[in-house]
Amino acid sequence: MTRELNRRRFLAGAAATGALMATAGLQGCATLGPRRVVSANERLDVGIIGVANRGNDNLRGVVETGENIVALCDIDANYLARAKQRFPRADTYRDYRKMLERTDLDAVVVSTPDHVHAFATMRAIDRGLHVYCEKPLCHSVHEARAVAVAARRAGVATQMGTQIHAQENYRRVVEVVRSGAIGRVTDVHVWVGKTWSGGERPTERPPVPGHIDWDLWLGPAPHRPYHPTYLPANWRRWWDFGTGTLGDMACHYMDLPFWALELEYPDTIEAIGGPLDPETTPSGLRVRYTFPQRWFNPAINLTWYDTDQVPAELKEHGLPAWGSGVLFIGDKGMLMADYDRYRLYPEADFESYEPPEPWIPKSVGHYQEWVNACKTGSPTTCDFTYSGRLTESVLLGNVAYRAGQKIEWNHRRLLARGLPEVAPLILREYRTGWSLGPLEDRAVAEPAQ
Repeated sequence: MTRELNRRRFLAGAAATGALMATAGLQGCATLGPRRVVSANERLDVGIIGVANRGNDNLRGVVETGENIVALCDIDANYLARAKQRFPRADTYRDYRKMLERTDLDAVVVSTPDHVHAFATMRAIDRGLHVYCEKPLCHSVHEARAVAVAARRAGVATQMGTQIHAQENYRRVVEVVRSGAIGRVTDVHVWVGKTWSGGERPTERPPVPGHIDWDLWLGPAPHRPYHPTYLPANWRRWWDFGTGTLGDMACHYMDLPFWALELEYPDTIEAIGGPLDPETTPSGLRVRYTFPQRWFNPAINLTWYDTDQVPAELKEHGLPAWGSGVLFIGDKGMLMADYDRYRLYPEADFESYEPPEPWIPKSVGHYQEWVNACKTGSPTTCDFTYSGRLTESVLLGNVAYRAGQKIEWNHRRLLARGLPEVAPLILREYRTGWSLGPLEDRAVAEPAQ
């Protein structure tokens, strides 16, 4: 495949995305709900859901674009008070549902734990608000589809928090892979030397601190007594709240092969890991996905590894033992990359290699992309259509692990063929009083495009 053909495909795709967003109502931000038209020279009025830790990073990213922070929300009164000191004119809320009753918001940033992502995001979309949501986009496969469909129908500007996508190294890797430098890619290995796993359900019953609204923190998750082990970050280890290492990190590292190889939905998924625990996420998870042939690409085998596992191919081919990375294997060579670098192998075969002239435009910035989209309808690179497909695929690894068997995936119906018992892992049950609304309408009836 020639560099010019790749360039034409990229530009055509970008133009189509922009046209789709404009048709859906993003042009000039004039869509449903109370949202006002915001010109490129005006500031957005933004509400922040989750103001500490990752929320603080996202808050800082939006502030650096120059927008107005008019509402702050957090279940932790201490976090909220500190944010209020920085933004004294902003109103404060403990319950994001109350914040989203306002009629003067243009956009919201969602930085809650995974189990609340879909609820805060869907409520904002239903109000016609633009949404930035931290990764993974949702806690379950069905939620990821529902949110992507709802966002497209509403015509709102969206972006998932995969900040690395905006950096230059990923762009150069995509160009090299698509230029055919390593030939037709058939296998990809993705590994991350990190773990969120293990831990017994706490038996102590300490009182809930006065500054924490525990019931609001639980949200749609099953009720369980408060314990400080869950906060601020260890909730990732528990199925009720988090999605483990795979959910935390794969949206960053699997993003690269998804982008470079234009992947969408896997055909099959199988996973192995440590002993299955009904409470906590696994250590040492390995997931094998197969993706069908698409465009000019052959079928792709993609394997994920975490904790202390790495691909055997690193030792087999004498490659360096990077702590985390992505290895593309083609019929003419290999490319290994992480966030900041890439290398081509065998090195002797690429001594005189000249990379293609850059053709993917430099990002204006991950947060700035979203802000610009809110105002002008310009596309974002990690909108909920793209990131919804990525999140669905990532989370299917957890489904396969918990199911204990290989899944043949019907992405149009969100079904594991012949395995009806897997359905509760795809569409999770919510606590009484919590609902996303007519899920069958929002998701299964309209596959993400």
